[in-house]
Amino acid sequence: MSAPDSTPREHKAHAPRSVGCFVLTISDTKTPETDSSGGLIKNLLLTGGHQVIGSTIVRDEPADVARVIREACADPAVQAVIATGGTGITSRDRTFEAIEGLLAKRLPGFGELFRMLSYQEVGAAAMLSRAQMGIHAGRIVVSLPGSPNACRLAVEKLLLPELPHLVREASR
Repeated sequence: MSAPDSTPREHKAHAPRSVGCFVLTISDTKTPETDSSGGLIKNLLLTGGHQVIGSTIVRDEPADVARVIREACADPAVQAVIATGGTGITSRDRTFEAIEGLLAKRLPGFGELFRMLSYQEVGAAAMLSRAQMGIHAGRIVVSLPGSPNACRLAVEKLLLPELPHLVREASR
């Protein structure tokens, strides 16, 4: 195929219609009843035609975060892991480092675009977000802030439009 024919539209045409996702909430305080961000992500994914293969909540302990992501990525039904929480800059926010250490490839454009879009909503405070995306074990791994508004922004504006395309490219 020549370069002009290999467009994002062409790639998307060959991408899966539905992606199997695992939703991970990282929080020292959330419970299944109070996990508004995890619940929102699951609802948006389902509404967008994707599958939620599983979900859980873990404390912001790097070993626990890494273990859950490794286990989720070992499940053949899981094509993407979407984590929420722990991306800030406080001493307890260690999710960025835990996830970054797992990534074989990083997609810095995701964090850059997320912060750009977030800036339009929250101003300069957007720079405090360490949202990221990359690939672990051939799976897409996304790390989002814990705020429901941030999760909605990322899922609606970035993930839903590109998730199948991302999965296709990561599995090639």
